[in-house]
Amino acid sequence: MRIREALPTLKRLAAQYPVVTLTGPRQSGKTTLAKTTFPSHRYVSLEEPDIGEFARTDPRGFLADVGNTAILDEVQQVPQLLSYLQSMVDTDPTPGRYILTGSQNLSLRQGVSQTLAGRTGLLTLLPFTLRETWDSRPPSLDEVLFKGFFPRIHDRQLDPSQALGFYVGTYLERDVRQLAAIQDLARFQTFVGLCAGRTAQILNYSDLAADAGVSVNTAKNWIAVLEASYLVRRLQPYHANLSSRLSKSPKLYFLDTGLAAWLLGVREASQLRNHPLRGALFETLVVSEAWKAGENVADPVPLFFYRDSQKKEIDLVLERGDGLDLLEIKSGATVSTDWFRHLAWGRENIPRVKNCHLVHGGDASRIQSGIQIRPWTDCAEVFRG
Repeated sequence: MRIREALPTLKRLAAQYPVVTLTGPRQSGKTTLAKTTFPSHRYVSLEEPDIGEFARTDPRGFLADVGNTAILDEVQQVPQLLSYLQSMVDTDPTPGRYILTGSQNLSLRQGVSQTLAGRTGLLTLLPFTLRETWDSRPPSLDEVLFKGFFPRIHDRQLDPSQALGFYVGTYLERDVRQLAAIQDLARFQTFVGLCAGRTAQILNYSDLAADAGVSVNTAKNWIAVLEASYLVRRLQPYHANLSSRLSKSPKLYFLDTGLAAWLLGVREASQLRNHPLRGALFETLVVSEAWKAGENVADPVPLFFYRDSQKKEIDLVLERGDGLDLLEIKSGATVSTDWFRHLAWGRENIPRVKNCHLVHGGDASRIQSGIQIRPWTDCAEVFRG
């Protein structure tokens, strides 16, 4: 069994809080992590119709039947349970009593913040990191981008194309209808595919809405749905006290490269070798690794990108307490000195810059011109610093 990097954080939170809320996308491994970490806790899935009905109609009786320690899976299905849990843990605040899991970010976190504030630790589990996926050196970069990082694909050696197709179908039928009651699922799937074509790009709602044949407000609402189910995230621009006018639009990223590639019509890893969006998928891989690193310790470093009116661009800005780390991301295998241009400019013109990194699609690892060059297989070291 693979050891998840979030495991120490989960144990630490369970030793401090009576409730731990574990969120993340479907099939990211939440249930497996909870059950293996707390084998003596009773496991209850609230997605089972009879159990969910019991919990909704008689929450006190349900919790009495569950006992003093339990894993309550997909707890957003019965949000009223949270109020009853609040009363129970106020009476007995023993740490680690209940582990709650859920795959709907918005609804679950809203309920938790309203009823369990101060009583629960919060941990987001995203799909595997590079290190969790491959114990030794990964296969080719194209194979990594194609397969993505959903645990089930790797643990069960599933065909990525087929498994991701099933994932999208299940997501549309279950989560989308619950989150937004979207009736035109075909149009929504087209919208999701258009978003995949924009991963690692500035998000222009007007253009996206026009291509999808929906209003701008609908496009914004549908992006929020994708975020609530952990399929995408928006990366905000970094604002420094510079004379240059900074872009105010966010960049859009999928959280799994395999899912983005499938939505782009990629059905074999070899198709990525010369794919026009290979660079965008590589950037998506690196940025998602940064998000995973922060979520796994429940202490995310604020992440941004930088772009000014003169088209000076930094792919990733990490805002640490003692300064900024700048990161350039290039999918090419051979390091070019031209790749240092924006980093060198940023080091001289953006206040508080401490470190500059270049992550690339090759094997080179060295310091050149004051910039730390890292291979893509080692990019996580940047985010653990």
